[in-house]
Amino acid sequence: MNYPNGKKGSLTQPSQSRPSGAANHAFSNRGMTLEEDINETNRFYLDTDKAIIHKKPTPVQIVKVNYPKRSAAVITEAYFKQASTTDYNGVYRSKHIDFEAKETKNKTLFPLANIHDHQVAHMRSVVEHGGICFLLIRFTLYQETYFLPAEKLFHYWDDKLKGGRKSISYDLICQEGYQIPFQYQARIDYLAIIDKLYF
Repeated sequence: MNYPNGKKGSLTQPSQSRPSGAANHAFSNRGMTLEEDINETNRFYLDTDKAIIHKKPTPVQIVKVNYPKRSAAVITEAYFKQASTTDYNGVYRSKHIDFEAKETKNKTLFPLANIHDHQVAHMRSVVEHGGICFLLIRFTLYQETYFLPAEKLFHYWDDKLKGGRKSISYDLICQEGYQIPFQYQARIDYLAIIDKLYF
């Protein structure tokens, strides 16, 4: 692909002492990416008729296709047609759900450069129209995943635009976000957080 010239306190408190290196994990699947874990979670939600939430396809403009034989076609060049909004959306308990998922290897902060202006503008629109919007942030070295409501993000984003910090500290995310414990079926059960915050 070629790109053209984006309640204070946590429901589960993080552990106070950290082992050196990556944390010990109780489940063998914990080496998967955040996206894989979310996709598995969404499949579980769909299979159990709990919610309908999907990863948004990215619009692509195909430029060149190679036909080595009549029955096969290979795309050799394509471009993203437009900037994407957020990663996932769907419906849960009659509410529109919209969120972005991000991973960081940083141990002490989440860089706001991981998010883009058009994504924040989209998230604001979702909130203004009554939807539920949030970030899922994984600190990969700790294997910790946090639910951060979009309204909390907007505060830090607006501060950044006024010349403030260009990141959110890990400690603040622990305080203002909600840690999602890893589980077997609904690996990243973000709907459990939504139930507590919005219903």
